[in-house]
Amino acid sequence: MDSPAQMRARLEETGYLVDDGLAVACFLALKLHRPVFCEGDAGVGKTALASALAEALGAPLIRLQCHEGIDASQALYEWDFPRQLLHLRAAEAAGVRDADRLERELYDRRFLLARPLLRALQTRPSVLLVDEIDRADDEFEAFLLEVLSEFQVTVPELGTLRAEEPPVVVLTSNRTREVHDALKRRCLYHWFGHPDFARELAIVRRRLPEVSARLAEQVTTLVQALRGKELLKPPGVAETLDWVRALDALGASEVDAELAVATLGAVLKYREDTDRARTLDFAAVLAGRAT
Repeated sequence: MDSPAQMRARLEETGYLVDDGLAVACFLALKLHRPVFCEGDAGVGKTALASALAEALGAPLIRLQCHEGIDASQALYEWDFPRQLLHLRAAEAAGVRDADRLERELYDRRFLLARPLLRALQTRPSVLLVDEIDRADDEFEAFLLEVLSEFQVTVPELGTLRAEEPPVVVLTSNRTREVHDALKRRCLYHWFGHPDFARELAIVRRRLPEVSARLAEQVTTLVQALRGKELLKPPGVAETLDWVRALDALGASEVDAELAVATLGAVLKYREDTDRARTLDFAAVLAGRAT
């Protein structure tokens, strides 16, 4: 990858549309071996960026899904105790009594179960997605910062394991809490907002070329209007695509107010949001008369 423009072109070949800022961030992530920290509401394309990067680079995507209580062993490695026990029993049955030899064999790399972080360090090349880092706790953030700073880990029984080629790292946050500055400083930051009408329509047309242009335009118009209703969970691009797919599955080539209301469950996921959406004059929005 020789330039941000080439990075942008390669990503767009996968169907993922990027702006100049994101193209530059991805290019620098590749050249400087720094993570891209993607922050924004759910459904705006953060996770999809990692998939597009993996496809554009021809590299496997390795995903670490963060959650409350995640710890280093779940992210890094653990020993395969059942296999170690079987090996120990087999060695004892064969009459092996050398304790040092048994210990060396038990903590051989063949018994090491690599979790996402270690797999990413050992896979060349690779794209590592650390998804929803805001769901993890402070201790895990500190651990992750250490790993991503040096792209190496220490396994006491084996020593230090270093990445021959650092993975391209994408971290995402839905901003359910603030991520510490120390981790953000290590990263290239990009905020993912909701796209404007033209960009969102372009994304829909690129991702779903088989649906009618009229349907794509109408649904994008409705989603843009819904985002102005102060919803608990404003729909993201992912929900726009889901709504278009749902309507297309129903055989619709265009949508009217009645069908839009009937299919709100494809785009809104909270009762309060559905109730608020029903106050929208869908017919007026579709006719271009909404204020």
